[in-house]
Amino acid sequence: MSRTLPLLQVDAFTDRPFAGNPAAVCLLAAPAEAEWMQAVAREMNLSETAFVAGHGDGDFALRWFTPAVEVELCGHATLAAAHALWTTDRLAPERPARFHTHSGLLTAERTADGLIELDFPSRNAEPAEPPVGLAEALGLAGEDLRWVGRSRYDVLVELPSETEVRSLAPDLARLRSVEARGVIVTARAATGGRYDFVSRFFAPRAGVDEDPVTGSAHCTLATFWGERLGKTELLAYQASARGGEIRLRWIDDRVRLGGHAVTVSRGELMV
Repeated sequence: MSRTLPLLQVDAFTDRPFAGNPAAVCLLAAPAEAEWMQAVAREMNLSETAFVAGHGDGDFALRWFTPAVEVELCGHATLAAAHALWTTDRLAPERPARFHTHSGLLTAERTADGLIELDFPSRNAEPAEPPVGLAEALGLAGEDLRWVGRSRYDVLVELPSETEVRSLAPDLARLRSVEARGVIVTARAATGGRYDFVSRFFAPRAGVDEDPVTGSAHCTLATFWGERLGKTELLAYQASARGGEIRLRWIDDRVRLGGHAVTVSRGELMV
């Protein structure tokens, strides 16, 4: 006899449907096998699917899968998971969500103005030589790469302007040869706008050609731009086709990522 599990699709880092970054959230009755979770993520075919199970003492275990691999850290699917727990009454609205993950304990809280704020570890990028073929894969000349570095997960590339970030059209097949989870491309935002910086994120090796809004990448971007701009609070925009806004607070070795979330569908997963 088959049973069912609740399955939601949530748009994260947006206050309106069909924008931001969509994540599937599967609410488990008990921890599941990795092979099965990977198969579900492949079926959902979103940049990430989050799997949430009770951990005891009101905490939750959380894992994230792209269609291709399990990942160590994912911001938008964590935000989506917290939103799902609150909106399905599995967690009282005034209680923070506490997630036990491969990246340690992560928390999510609702602020007074309805923003969801995630508490994540910062991931500094250190200067590094550009990986072989990076400029060509991005469709750029070597001199266009103003700064290149590596964080624990990704290659970080600074370009001269917001316009160049927005107009980038990389060769995704070539990017798959870059030895990293993904490539973050960023620039200071145009003068006079409301944002401090813009970015895009490409991860074809992980099964995600371009991620709409990437919370984990902003654990690196917060410290990168915070140091350059002399600010601990920043407003960022990820300039994908869907687009998304992230409020950042950089506190020592932690980054607080703030955003909204919207449920776009609820259903049942047949098990």
